[in-house]
Amino acid sequence: MRSLMRFFFQGLLILLPVILTIYLVYLIFTALNETVFSAIGSLLTLFFPALDPGLSATLAGTAVTLIVITATGLLGSLYLGRYLMGYVDRFLDRIPLVKLLYNALKDLFNAFLGDTKSFDKPVLVYLSEDKRIKAMGFMTRESMESFGLEDEVAVYLPQSYNFAGNLIIVPKTQVERLDVAASQVTAFVVSGGVSTDRQNSN
Repeated sequence: MRSLMRFFFQGLLILLPVILTIYLVYLIFTALNETVFSAIGSLLTLFFPALDPGLSATLAGTAVTLIVITATGLLGSLYLGRYLMGYVDRFLDRIPLVKLLYNALKDLFNAFLGDTKSFDKPVLVYLSEDKRIKAMGFMTRESMESFGLEDEVAVYLPQSYNFAGNLIIVPKTQVERLDVAASQVTAFVVSGGVSTDRQNSN
């Protein structure tokens, strides 16, 4: 009986990460399918009546969406594209609530996907004077002088088993750089410290 229970929990450890990952990807695709993909597919059926509604239109909408995203990225790398995006930025900056939301999302995606990533400087933050209590995070700004704070840095502390986190401002003397990959620190913190160090185990 004990062996069966051990095999059962071992099966859970193997299957749950795979199933949850597939399920999250499914939820993201379903959300896109019910909004962007199906909307573009419906629009295509207006211009191409021969296109069958349903799966064919959705697949066509998916293909067009991917092409548009890729083409937008290509355009953004050109001078004309950067000029047009600057015009869009200035237009959205004139709308108070939209400005706040747009800038926050833009900075967030640039931090993870842009050329100058912000979450690539893993650090240790000392939370006590004796430096015995520490927290892992990412230094997102090395100078806070624009806020009137000298010798201070901004550190983002992600939360375990959550997509949230806290931004703290601490003296530079309480921060120590970590010579490890940012992805390794992210996995370690988000998993509550139970993630496996695959680089050392291989």
